[in-house]
Amino acid sequence: MSSKTIDIVKNKILEPDFEPTMKTLTRILKTITDNGPEAKTSLSLDTNLNYARLAKHIVWLEKKGIVESTVDKSKISVGLTEKGRVFASMLSND
Repeated sequence: MSSKTIDIVKNKILEPDFEPTMKTLTRILKTITDNGPEAKTSLSLDTNLNYARLAKHIVWLEKKGIVESTVDKSKISVGLTEKGRVFASMLSND
């Protein structure tokens, strides 16, 4: 895993022009909803996203209060917040 990916998640900094796609956000939220909090590697594999793209979406979701990540050394875990659980359940009830 690159240190750039860890930096993105640790520092919560996105390019000003970053625009997440709804399809990608939905895939991330569904995966976390189905599997519970996941390490970044598992989440990357389960959502079929590379680390850098995943990290940017995670930071965007964190800024909205939907997920929270914890960084322990070089391990990043991502889980839904209470707001995120409500949001994810609204997305899945279509």
